[in-house]
Amino acid sequence: MLTQVTSPQQVFFAPQRLVVPLFQRPYVWSRELQWEPLWNDITRLVDAIAAGDSQATHFLGAVVLQTQQTVLGGLPQHTVIDGQQRLTTLQVLLDALHAELVDRGYVGLAGQVEGLVENGESFRVGVEDRFKVWPTNRDRETFAAVMSAPSPVDYRVLPAGRLRDAHEFFARSIASWLDSDASTADSRAGLLVPAVTTRLQLVSIQLQANEDAQEIFETLNARGTPLTAADLIKNFVFQRFDGTDEATEQAYLEYWYAFETPFWEAEVTAGRIRYTRSSLFLTQWLTARTLLDIPAREVFAQFKRYVNSSSGDVNALLKDLKAAADRYRAFTEASESHDGALDRVALFVYRISTLDSELAKPVLIWLGEREQAAITDDERDRFLGVLESWFVRRALVRVQSQGANRFIVDLLTTLSQRPAGARIDDVARDFLTSQRSTVGYWPDDAEVRRELVDLEAYRRLRRGRLRMVLEAVEDRYRGFGIDGQRPFSAAPVSRGVCTIEHIMPQEWRANWGDDTVNDTDRDQLVQTLGNLTLVTQSLNTRLSNAGWTGEAGKRASLIRHDTLLLVRNVVHEHAEAWTEEDIRTRTSSLIDSILAIWPVPQGHVSSTDSAVERAQYRVEVADLLRAGAVSAGAVLYAKPAAYRGSTAIVEENGHLAMADRVFATVSGAARFLQGGGTVAGWNFWCVDETLTRTLADVRSDYASGI
Repeated sequence: MLTQVTSPQQVFFAPQRLVVPLFQRPYVWSRELQWEPLWNDITRLVDAIAAGDSQATHFLGAVVLQTQQTVLGGLPQHTVIDGQQRLTTLQVLLDALHAELVDRGYVGLAGQVEGLVENGESFRVGVEDRFKVWPTNRDRETFAAVMSAPSPVDYRVLPAGRLRDAHEFFARSIASWLDSDASTADSRAGLLVPAVTTRLQLVSIQLQANEDAQEIFETLNARGTPLTAADLIKNFVFQRFDGTDEATEQAYLEYWYAFETPFWEAEVTAGRIRYTRSSLFLTQWLTARTLLDIPAREVFAQFKRYVNSSSGDVNALLKDLKAAADRYRAFTEASESHDGALDRVALFVYRISTLDSELAKPVLIWLGEREQAAITDDERDRFLGVLESWFVRRALVRVQSQGANRFIVDLLTTLSQRPAGARIDDVARDFLTSQRSTVGYWPDDAEVRRELVDLEAYRRLRRGRLRMVLEAVEDRYRGFGIDGQRPFSAAPVSRGVCTIEHIMPQEWRANWGDDTVNDTDRDQLVQTLGNLTLVTQSLNTRLSNAGWTGEAGKRASLIRHDTLLLVRNVVHEHAEAWTEEDIRTRTSSLIDSILAIWPVPQGHVSSTDSAVERAQYRVEVADLLRAGAVSAGAVLYAKPAAYRGSTAIVEENGHLAMADRVFATVSGAARFLQGGGTVAGWNFWCVDETLTRTLADVRSDYASGI
């Protein structure tokens, strides 16, 4: 290994090719985070030199290059192990500088730059030999177009992308800086060129062909834009791939390229952490393969350990990953269809997704692996019914989910070690009914009924999961999902599109006044399950709050706007009135349907007085929003004296926005201000400028039903 401090001129001057491996991520630097700060650093450097500081330099970071063997007479070639974002940005900057110098007639200065971005024609064999740096395959077309565009550059005809945007940014910045004072333009250009080419500094780490490039790559990956677990795993796998360059590229295109498409690069949330979907999938796949609970920070280390302890056949590993990824994408996209019947896997994924849970994904991946090939579709579907009941019932009684990741791993371990011939649905059922801890127990019928009968479901349950439950009841009314019965409707209800409507309106006082009722009791009752339904069209406020009878009444409005069976029984069996007793009766009936849709084994009792301590509600800011205890856009005020004056804004989803950042929890926002450590977020924030009422006070009132 040879390490030295160098400059862009020294790195790029010699005829050579610096090749970014196809398996590294594409160009991701941006104006706000990298281009603009770099340009500001360059202009400050020039100002320092102009002011007489002849030793002024600016350090850019490190690059790692590994020498590759080339045929005699060919261009020397190096693989870019780390620093491709810096090297690519420098090439774009130098090319933009060259173009602006040519436009202004600075031929000599332009000539000093040209040799740093292009290899001379006499050294070229292929078209790509023109370029000093050759990026990963996803960027090659745009890079080549941008770097070979004639001056003046017409950016409108270049392919869209970050590389074009970077070139345009630097070109416009250079032009603005050079033209800001016509009287000094010549001297400014004369300072800019040597400053960029010789006073920017890099640490160049040169590896020989037999040195461990992966170790260096992992050590330096935190520089610049952090790498995801998928980035690190991709680099690790293809560094180990045993084959020619052509075979490596073919394997990349066949097995990995799909991970760099929008579906897999989308950000998704699991718990309180945001991942790219590819990184989350790789975590879940690794969990399914190793039967270990793997924290996000350990995914790459665990992946290396898994590969090193298995056969080490990278080609077989890539095939397994691709097959699992294809299944994962298929059931994910199928679950997002709004209309038509879903197969059992897709329906399971849809319903679990409304619970904001990624916990079941390792189980689905495990089911699709070759070791489970003997499991029949019928056995799998029965198992998913058992697992779905466990998830939904726990969500309805709002059990805390802390520790559930470990619990799912324990379930998978139990399933993997089942006796020969044992069915996984039976094994899962026995495992779940045996649980007595808060993290694993399966709520029985009595507990679910006790929880739902008076629950202000509209306020206490998240809207997506409440809608899913009502959809499931509607589908049961249509005959879907009942063993041994054929549906008597053409299709299930559309998923995720209906709105939740109160039958007796929340604003009941205007047209439903009754001196004999207790206002507080009725306010609570209208939020319960029996007063809620799905409607296929939104009712306007006037119709929604109308009285029950008459042509302009709520009943007539529901008949006109809806065709669902959930509504039909209400409007046809209650022509004269909709009362408190009707709501209670319907609540009990809906609970009966819920218990039938998501059953537990006959005789199952989830707890006794001594076996299970009843789980406490986990209240979130989103719960307070739904209940009207706080409002979207509300300002929260930091209470500790050290942070007085700091505020956060409550967003519609319950997150807190502060200093151009968004936090999923009140403690996360507080830790950001505090700079880390442990903090009681609910007591940290107040809802009034006088700092007399904390969020903890609001939460306490909410939990007490005040």
